Amino acid sequence: MDAKNEILGRLSSKVSLLLQGKNNINYLPNIDNGDYIIIINSKNIILTGNKKNNKKYYKHTGYIGNLKTIFFKDLINKNPNKIIYNSIKGMLPKNKLFKKIINKKLKIYKDSNHRHNSQKPIKIKI
Repeated sequence: MDAKNEILGRLSSKVSLLLQGKNNINYLPNIDNGDYIIIINSKNIILTGNKKNNKKYYKHTGYIGNLKTIFFKDLINKNPNKIIYNSIKGMLPKNKLFKKIINKKLKIYKDSNHRHNSQKPIKIKI
């Protein structure tokens, strides 16, 4: 999937359904039969409204008073893959298959270069 000029929420919801395998006719919630997804051009993702300036991402280190905050406009320059990863992670069910799906079946790249050309990936439209 190409994330260039795509809205974050719409892309994430489509990807989460494909990762779970809900597009297949033999879907079962306890069996992992989802697809592998490669997302390219993550640095070109967009948000609607004024969220580009106001959206915050939080991280807590575990120590008292160490709540770290970073805005979307700063994180898109620093690590754009993390934005899409966190969005898809929040849309997946938290069960035994969660870590296998999110870590092994989802690959996100900052630009259009990726190392999965030998698998002959099929481009998916949203």
